[in-house]
Amino acid sequence: MTSDAPYRSLPDMLLRRVRATPDARAFAAPSADDAGMDWLTWAEVGERTKAIAAGLAGLGVGVEDRVAIIAGTRLDWVLADLGVNLAGAATTTVYPNTEPEDATFIVSDSGSKVVVAENPAQAAKVTGTEVTHVVLIDGIADPAAQPPQLTLAELQEQGRARLAETPDLIEKIAEGLTPEHLATLIYTSGTTGRPKGVELTHACWTWEGVVQGEADLLQAADLMYLWLPLSHAFGKCLISGIVHVGTPTYVDGRVDKMIEKLPVVRPTVLCAAPRVFEKVFNAAVLTARGGGAVTRAVFKWAVGTGRRRAALIEARKPVPALLKLRYALAERLVFAKLQQRLGGNIRLLVSGSAPLSRDISEFFAGANLPILEGYGLTETSAAVFVNRPTNYRTGTVGIAFSGLECRIDTDGEILLRGAPVMRGYHHLPQESAEAFTEDGFLRTGDIGTLDDDGFLTITDRKKDLFKTSGGKYIAPAAIENQFKAVCPYTSHVIVVGASRNFATMLVTLDEDAIVKWAADGPLAGKPYAEIVASPEAEKLVAGYVEQLNAKLNRWETIKKFTILPRDLTTEDGELTPSMKIRRPAVTTNFADAIDKMYADSMQHM
Repeated sequence: MTSDAPYRSLPDMLLRRVRATPDARAFAAPSADDAGMDWLTWAEVGERTKAIAAGLAGLGVGVEDRVAIIAGTRLDWVLADLGVNLAGAATTTVYPNTEPEDATFIVSDSGSKVVVAENPAQAAKVTGTEVTHVVLIDGIADPAAQPPQLTLAELQEQGRARLAETPDLIEKIAEGLTPEHLATLIYTSGTTGRPKGVELTHACWTWEGVVQGEADLLQAADLMYLWLPLSHAFGKCLISGIVHVGTPTYVDGRVDKMIEKLPVVRPTVLCAAPRVFEKVFNAAVLTARGGGAVTRAVFKWAVGTGRRRAALIEARKPVPALLKLRYALAERLVFAKLQQRLGGNIRLLVSGSAPLSRDISEFFAGANLPILEGYGLTETSAAVFVNRPTNYRTGTVGIAFSGLECRIDTDGEILLRGAPVMRGYHHLPQESAEAFTEDGFLRTGDIGTLDDDGFLTITDRKKDLFKTSGGKYIAPAAIENQFKAVCPYTSHVIVVGASRNFATMLVTLDEDAIVKWAADGPLAGKPYAEIVASPEAEKLVAGYVEQLNAKLNRWETIKKFTILPRDLTTEDGELTPSMKIRRPAVTTNFADAIDKMYADSMQHM
């Protein structure tokens, strides 16, 4: 295997895919009646993206110029992004839930010439910038607007007219692009401070495409369900793999429709953040608990049977005949229902973007739905480590893709060097320099260990590790993940304790799960805020905290906890647009709750 991508650029990769398999299925969107899928072939993808590219060129967009996309995950996002790159330009990604102030900053700081907006409401977020044109995916363009507006359909028509005059326009642009040219500018959502623009080149994405194929994560015979935010590096890196391999992909970012659509689409590959798998796990556990003593006993037996089988498969040891028979029964009684919820045709699941609880991973493996956990950063074009379908270790993020260099610094920080690593931070030379070691390794900010076989285990974020006043270090993410696996009602959990004499915890509860729990008792019909503030909810969570503490070292145990009156939100600054927790914001917003837990701290010393 080699890390040297056989492409000069993303356009080179896309144009070769179109020539190689013009009639094969490429991307699908929900059909007009939302009952099925409408497919585009690669030839049709090529025609539409070329038209978009030529239309952008007509608006004055050239090599390395930036074009911002503010939209949710949908087929038009994919086509617009590929069209931007075919024009030689670079996509600036903006989450659709980004507040106007931040959207304006990103578009202005990136120097984006054109904005592709999902609708007029998204376009309104960037008024006052120096954008020359706004392209609307949905809605009617306002002819009197400033900057001028046109629809995506109109842009494509203008592009087709240009291509009629200059048929080889796009091919000539592609010939002039090199691996070092800028392809994408992704602003880190940042758990602290202003977002920084990460400059990712064509070399980053062509490398991503090739290594995903090498690792057998994607196959031409697969069907992917792509719902991830395409403004995030995880989603963008998958597009690279899809184009290189030629994997048919259904694109639908409507998270509320996933449970309904998965049995219709029946994907073989589903990539997600841990929260999706946590919710599926919680639903399975709560359903079993609500089914009576026999159902609970059968569920517990099936999970144990599945885990024993999965452990043998992971260790590449034979599964005894009796265990095979027991597992077949467990699958029929319990796991088949879970498999059907995911469409009934899954070849592999991939988790990234945040740590996944080991217990949850083992549960899915036991259900014959192994989750291949991976690791990467925006600064590394997303995935750089991942478990393989036939070579995985639960609790790790797998082995490195070919061509990536990794070493562990003296303080445990993971350092990376290779093709997928960013060019630098946009307009931030000092921060760019500080992000690298003297010999060119990226400082990831993550703490981890590499075993003798190259499997990487992430311990925590370097900045999140804290020391108690007693001098003991605590890795909060590890404790938080254990609690999520123990308590099926959890939405978010934040461990607190820096410079304090013991650890405490803030907990938010999943509204659907806790309301369903309350329906069987005196809290039935009560609003969420009243349920989570009740003594009954306090007692419920306390039992799970006790289970958690039994697994922890003495200095890590949670002495007190507080159930917050609401879940964390992006609007209150507690979550990034990619749903990562902003710890400083949480501890600031709920400082009174934290202080109250430590008010009588002497009793816990």
